[in-house]
Amino acid sequence: MQTTQNWSLQQLPEMDAHQFQQWQTLLEARTGVCVSDQRKTFLQTSVGTRMRELKIADYQTYYEHVTQGAAGAVEWSALIERLTVRETSFMRHRPSFDAIGQHLDRLLVGRAADRPLQLWSVGCASGEEAYSMAIVSEQSIAAAGGHASGYGIWATDISLKALEQGRTAVYPGNRLGGLDERERREWLQTLPNDRYEIAYALRDRVCFSRLNILELAQAPIRDLDIIFCQNLLIYFRRWRRRDLLNLLATRLAPGGMLIIGLGEIMDWNNPLLERLPDDQVQAYVRRESTGLLE
Repeated sequence: MQTTQNWSLQQLPEMDAHQFQQWQTLLEARTGVCVSDQRKTFLQTSVGTRMRELKIADYQTYYEHVTQGAAGAVEWSALIERLTVRETSFMRHRPSFDAIGQHLDRLLVGRAADRPLQLWSVGCASGEEAYSMAIVSEQSIAAAGGHASGYGIWATDISLKALEQGRTAVYPGNRLGGLDERERREWLQTLPNDRYEIAYALRDRVCFSRLNILELAQAPIRDLDIIFCQNLLIYFRRWRRRDLLNLLATRLAPGGMLIIGLGEIMDWNNPLLERLPDDQVQAYVRRESTGLLE
């Protein structure tokens, strides 16, 4: 026991330039995430923490372990939990969720009762974003008189740990973010130790699934009324952001809306979409007809 403790307190050496480039390349190839030189400390700390747990003191030895065979694939899944943690909260950017509500209000006018709303939270992390979308959907359906047949939300992320928290649907009070008092009373149950549980009426509407964004082309999710993708694109190179957004555009139903983080990309447009004229959000609506082959 003493030996393990002493080893765990040893300071790992700094990554040299070659090692850092190796890990940068591996992470981008497998997840699309580009770690800049300014975030070297983050990468080194995340990898180093996992190395300590395995009692591996050499970056090259661990790199070879991660990249070889079935055991390496299992270890990569464990490491990715260290590398993709994202802080989030409910209604993190309230204007974006208000824009979703307003768009759903318009979509529900004259909508057939047998056409449930379909929404997608891309890079949903631990689920606060997806449940925020569920609250907004409930509000829009109630405002329409409750005649719509309902809605479903896909919530996808690469992190299995984050997805499991989303399914558990219990959150600390500091994650409640932009929820107002009425929303908290209606959709959250108070638990001991400043924790809150999401109402089952919302939980039943959200399907959490693992998806690596680089495998987006194979995702069986289509004809969406809302695609919400915020605070994810910032980790990718510009060319990859454009490619991913072009793929997402094809997944929208006519009249559907794609909403991303304000300023996440400025030099992108797509003939299928029209930019929403709102300076507080960055959102695009799919045209009813473009006359273009997809």
